[in-house]
Parts: sequence; structure tokens; C-alpha cells
Amino acid sequence: MSETIKKELLNVIQSVSPVSIVVLFFLTFISKSDIPRFIIGSIMVIIGITLFLLGINLGFLPFGEAVGSELPMKSSLVFIAILTFAIGVIATIAEPGVRVLINRVDYVSGSSIPQSILFLSIGIGMGTFLSLAVLRIIYGINYAYLFTIGYIFIISLSFFTSPSFVAVAFDAGGVTTGLVTVPIILSIGIGVSSVLGGKSALSDGFGLVGLSSMGPIISIMILGVLYA
Repeated sequence: MSETIKKELLNVIQSVSPVSIVVLFFLTFISKSDIPRFIIGSIMVIIGITLFLLGINLGFLPFGEAVGSELPMKSSLVFIAILTFAIGVIATIAEPGVRVLINRVDYVSGSSIPQSILFLSIGIGMGTFLSLAVLRIIYGINYAYLFTIGYIFIISLSFFTSPSFVAVAFDAGGVTTGLVTVPIILSIGIGVSSVLGGKSALSDGFGLVGLSSMGPIISIMILGVLYA
């Protein structure tokens, strides 16, 4: 356990240090009084991310793989779709990046769009496309077809949605692929593909993150059309 903690801590320090050094360099010219606060904040970030990643590796990843490997063997397609949808919604709502985006949108827009509606829209979009991604593995549908249809639909929607919603939609697709959702989605995909005959964990287990991230883009654009 101690070796795992040391490994995660070292990885986080290596990731955070370059950014911290650059910010400290600029703070020496902009506001030296903020340097102590920034150093304390950086230490807290390192500790927090380390604990977070430990939790992901000890709990979320085994959970995702267990769900992915057991679902196709013991459940109907309807139950698989419902459960993966629920997991996608809950994981997205818990994603820190989603909260940051929605708080910024709320601040800039003057609370013109309720935060709860944004949360639900992004979560429903993610959950729907996660279910679609898992069913794609089961049925062996080519990714090219789904991505082509998805982005044609996105481009078409962009002509009927205000530019501000289009911008928020693409950011929503980006922030949903964060520390909480990515480990769960990947582990589910690898778990499902590993127990199905004729499936490759490499070619079938990956790609779910990219496909799932289209969901929030589409759902926010649809929300923009409704608000228009």
C-alpha cells in the first residue's frame, strides 16, 4: 500500500510541478504577495489529487471492470442500457470539471439558465451515449458509422443553435472526459470486451470515451434549440 501511495504521489508531483514552476515565475513579476498562498494551494492540490487517484484505482476501476465483465453474461440488453445510462449520468454529475464549467456559465450568463438543467442535460447526454457505446461493443458496430452520423448531427444542430450554446456544448464534451468519468468508462469497456467472444480489449474496449463525449455536445445543442 505504501508503495502505491509513493508511486501516485510521485506521478502527481511530476504532473503538477511544471505548471507550478511556470506560474511561480510569472507571479514573481506580477504579485509576489500571492506566492505563499499559491505554494500552499499547490501542496493541497498535490495531496488532493494523490488521494483522489488512490480512490479511483482502489475502488472505481475494479468496480467498472466488474460491472463490464458481469453485465453481458447475466443481464438483458435493456438492463445493460439502463444501468450504463445511470452510471454515465451519476459519474458526469460528480465530475469536477463539469461543475467548474457550469459555475462559469452561470456566472457569465447571470444565472439565465438553471444549473440543474445544465447538469441534467450534460449527464443525460453522457449516459445515453455511454449506453450506445457499450451496445456497440456487444453488436460489433463499426465506430466510423457512429462517429460519422454523430458529427453530421452535431454540425446540423449548430445551424439552429445560438453561437453561445455551440461553444458551451463543445466545452461540455471536453470537461466530461475527466478524472471520474474516464476511469469508469474505460474499465467498463475493457470489462465488456474481455468477456465477449471474438472481441478485442484493445480495439473494442477503447473508443468509448470519444463516443460518449459526443452526448453532452448534442444534449446542450438541443437545449440551445429549445431555449431559442
